[in-house]
Amino acid sequence: MSPTNFHHITDSHRLKDLCRSLGESTHLALDTEFVGENSFVPCLELIQVAADDLSAVIDVPAVGSLDCLGEVLTNPHIEKIVHAGKQDLELLYAHVGQVPTPVFDTQLAAAMVGYGTQVGYAQLVHRVVGTKLAKSHTFTNWSQRPLTQEQIAYALEDVHYLLPICEHLYGHLRRLGRLDWIKEEFTKLESVPTDESRDPRNRYQRIRGWDNLRPRSMAVLRELAAWREGEARRRNVPRGRVIRDEVLLELARHAPSTLAGLRATRGLHPSEADRNGEILLGIIRHELGQPESEWPKISRARRPEPESAGQVDLLQAVLKACAQKEEIAPSLLASVSDLQTLVDAKRTDRDKLDLPILHGWRRRLAGETLLGVLEGNTVVSVDSQTGKLRFTSQA
Repeated sequence: MSPTNFHHITDSHRLKDLCRSLGESTHLALDTEFVGENSFVPCLELIQVAADDLSAVIDVPAVGSLDCLGEVLTNPHIEKIVHAGKQDLELLYAHVGQVPTPVFDTQLAAAMVGYGTQVGYAQLVHRVVGTKLAKSHTFTNWSQRPLTQEQIAYALEDVHYLLPICEHLYGHLRRLGRLDWIKEEFTKLESVPTDESRDPRNRYQRIRGWDNLRPRSMAVLRELAAWREGEARRRNVPRGRVIRDEVLLELARHAPSTLAGLRATRGLHPSEADRNGEILLGIIRHELGQPESEWPKISRARRPEPESAGQVDLLQAVLKACAQKEEIAPSLLASVSDLQTLVDAKRTDRDKLDLPILHGWRRRLAGETLLGVLEGNTVVSVDSQTGKLRFTSQA
């Protein structure tokens, strides 16, 4: 790495000095290192920043309060540059209490200008800057102190190249006329830490197999998962240390009514049954007694018709052709599940679907073409000269 004005921040006074300097910048490269194996909220260990010729590694446990950094992270005049930053934003929100804004995510931007879906930081550095990173500390223990010089150098690399990469991607986006598109995506990213999907009563939908339960059992799982969320947070342990996902699913499916039945549930630790058995049984009893109107509202997708598989395959080909033409990753436009939903919906209902491909720039780029194909208004053929798909409007 080229020499910069580097700081290793290990006390609150130096952090305040750093924040004053950062406050004068217009762009701030940002990354975090954390340890998450033994706590509900991962322990934030380091925050790495870079701006102009200044870079720093902030030792979070050593500095204490991050209030002054919070002011920098929410300063609307400083663009925060991250790579695959969803988890960083969530972690900073959990520890600082605010969502860093505005944000520029280099992974998202790279997908929009032809670098492929979910391109890694090291790969992007190599392709844009020409430098090959040695990812030798990928699994390092960031909670150990003192940090070695090798650990600090590795941590700094994760922000050192973000500024030139951002500038490079901005140039691509500007030439392609996609700055408005990417702003749409960044607005969604900034809302991730606070969106309603993080409601504890929605957590059950992240448990594999939840959608195979009967609605009444689903209601039991919803409340058991919400209780576990609060208990894990209160004890500051990973969710699985309280009760594992598969055990919650088993409790919801079989709904034991006695302590003996609860203890007989495979995978439920005896100490958890002793500690919270009556609470778990109370939740189960309460949900079993709830009327149907209180059950989760789930729209069960009907089994796809045999011919719909071919239609989805056709839409995938159309989507890929649209994406290739615009040099954008197809998965950034729509998923296979989205296409299946589009096929399954009645013609008159398709515009009412809340699918990304039917909104904003995605609709303009590919959504209208997909709808035209489904409704018979667009004919798909193969150009005999180029071998590429060709779309002809019949409207």
